[in-house]
Amino acid sequence: MYTLIRNRQTSFSLLLVLCVVFTLAASTAFPRAFAAAMPSITLLAPEDDDVASGENVEVSGAYSGVYDIRLYINGVSQAVVSMDDPDGDNAGTWSYTLDTSLYDGEIELVARGLDVATRYGVWSSKVLLQVVNPAGSIPVVTIVSPQESVSLSGKVQIKVSVSSDEQVGAVQVRVNRGPWLEAEFDGTNYIHTWWTLGLGDRTVSLEARALSAYGKTGYSPTVYAKIGEGTREPFSLQHQDRAMWIWEPESYKLLLNPGSRTVLEDFIEDTETFDSEPVKTLYLAVGSYAGYRALEEQEWQLKSFMRWAHARGLQVHALIAGGTSPAYMGAYERYHHHAVREMEQIVNYNLAAGPNERFDGINVDIEPYISPDFKDPSQFLQKEYLDGLAKMIARRDAAGIHLPFGPAIPKWYDTSAQAADIMWNGETKWLSQHIQDISDYISIMDYRDTADGSAGIIAGAAGEIAYASQIGKPNSVVIGVETLDIASSGDPEMISFREEGRTHMEAELDKVYAAYEADSAFGGIAVHHYDSYRLLPSYWGDGGVFWTPAADRLPPTMVLKKPAAAVVDYQTVNVSYGMALDNADIDRYIVYRSTEPGFAATTDKIAGLSRSLSYRDTGLLPDTTYYYKVAARDVSGNIGFVSSETSVTTAHTELKPMIVKTMNVEYSEALGRASAVLTIADYATGEELAGAAVEGRFTYAAGRYVSGTTSSDGMIVFSSETIPADRHAGFEPRRIMLSGYYYASAHDVTHATALIP
Repeated sequence: MYTLIRNRQTSFSLLLVLCVVFTLAASTAFPRAFAAAMPSITLLAPEDDDVASGENVEVSGAYSGVYDIRLYINGVSQAVVSMDDPDGDNAGTWSYTLDTSLYDGEIELVARGLDVATRYGVWSSKVLLQVVNPAGSIPVVTIVSPQESVSLSGKVQIKVSVSSDEQVGAVQVRVNRGPWLEAEFDGTNYIHTWWTLGLGDRTVSLEARALSAYGKTGYSPTVYAKIGEGTREPFSLQHQDRAMWIWEPESYKLLLNPGSRTVLEDFIEDTETFDSEPVKTLYLAVGSYAGYRALEEQEWQLKSFMRWAHARGLQVHALIAGGTSPAYMGAYERYHHHAVREMEQIVNYNLAAGPNERFDGINVDIEPYISPDFKDPSQFLQKEYLDGLAKMIARRDAAGIHLPFGPAIPKWYDTSAQAADIMWNGETKWLSQHIQDISDYISIMDYRDTADGSAGIIAGAAGEIAYASQIGKPNSVVIGVETLDIASSGDPEMISFREEGRTHMEAELDKVYAAYEADSAFGGIAVHHYDSYRLLPSYWGDGGVFWTPAADRLPPTMVLKKPAAAVVDYQTVNVSYGMALDNADIDRYIVYRSTEPGFAATTDKIAGLSRSLSYRDTGLLPDTTYYYKVAARDVSGNIGFVSSETSVTTAHTELKPMIVKTMNVEYSEALGRASAVLTIADYATGEELAGAAVEGRFTYAAGRYVSGTTSSDGMIVFSSETIPADRHAGFEPRRIMLSGYYYASAHDVTHATALIP
């Protein structure tokens, strides 16, 4: 006897569980239906040096062989664009309405999509738009005196230069992150008198800012003022094992929701459940997130967390990503000021914080290889990236503080042709070696799911370990591994431990320890990242063990900011909302959706789950008003109070919606593989659709990406990689293409999602 569990739609079920119960006589393989000509994106309008004056500007272009296009604006923001593909062949046009009232001067625009075959990034050429808009002008602020490295004493005049096209309001100076104090204009510069008496030998940070008549604030680079002999902290680098990346939004929950710290402590100290090592080092993200800025507005919460962590013997490294979006842009010289600014914020925080409130290091995740310019034969981007790292380190050195600097780098910086023979600072070396020369440690993104073999974790770190020993840097090579479900990039079959689970992962990491623990260069293992690490079971199958927090029956609060919905196009809506609080930790935000106002937030109305403070709802119907509510769910499964309602109406399209009409997941004991059988149909008529190109992936213990074309009855069959007979597997439809149609995934028909013996 079997119990049939049904779910309303694929957009909510995403991961479909299969316990191994059925046998198929055969499995059908299909070619990659989405493979096409060389993928490309063009940015056709505006053109280079077109001029705008604060109005809305239509940004548009064409594409082929890509999906999920984003527009990156001035290296610091990104937007989802509207894509039009009437023929269902992964080719068409895209557009976005850019509000230039926020800008003045030159804006760089570049578009990026994902290759339909590889899921890796494809980029357009950049366009420079000139905006003439005084209301968006930001003052340029510079501290011209005192100079760095000059010993100061007594009364010091801080002189500030401000350049602005518009009238300048207040100009202020801040000493060592103290209060902002007024500076007076002397006809040339703005002056603030600072008394250094009684400060002793130390280095302090000096910052200035100016406010324009339109309310725009410009900030100066930091000047590190040396009083007497200045700060001269001794350097040491501790062994980090085991480290863990904590990206936003988890880091902000730890700062703003104290109950989250209890859950973190319980998780990292639990060595029994999976026979694992305790986490001793945290890479804590402190960049801006959803309107929060940890190093400014949430400074006292950050200090509270640092005291909490240090009281438990934890090291905490500030985790930053170059200050740009996407993070690779911080590698370009024209964007170095963003990365340097992030570095200065960490340095300035440490100079002003108490001994038990300071960061123990800084982990920097700037990934220049994401850019197509990384393949340029001149290797200019590799060199600019190294220049940027050197500038960041120089700011630490100017302050005289102890702050170990550690870039995260891929495993192939010592093997790839793109990283070979880099001529920089008069020496020709591998890119990894240049980075190791100037940095205190590296975290290798050694993302493989086996320790042994020529492509395994041990071999992946061997070159960096050997070089660190050669140059005499103990504890300086941290080996990173992946637990994330990498659904939108890379090959989940070999990169992540997501499919294999914790039991397999810990066994493989034991091999890494055995290989390197006697080597002085080895600094430990880092796991990416907290959220997926905590959710990883011993294995996906009956009897698999999940980490569980302490029992808790208290639900979270309502989200602190009511939801807001913004339409992107005919099928996509962005929903944003505030953080909720909990006595323990928020696990996910549940987004409810209906086409009826005043609806009840019941299970059948769930649109999806989000770990962040926004949700992208796609696969909707055109010309339709949707209503949304949000509730938080904590790590014990308690669901909090449901928010008030918001609504939005989708745009129009002539394309017709199609859906997954039926889907079943089965298993062949003879083949040792799972199979997924789907039927694609017209949403309005229910008619099965032949010739639809379907792409999806297996989930849980499986991870294979597959694609194919539906037969005359609208059906398609996919087969997974080989998986053990006692494991769970599932299937997630990701993209469906057909001329005249689009995939309305939010309205898939109810189908079987699990068969439980």
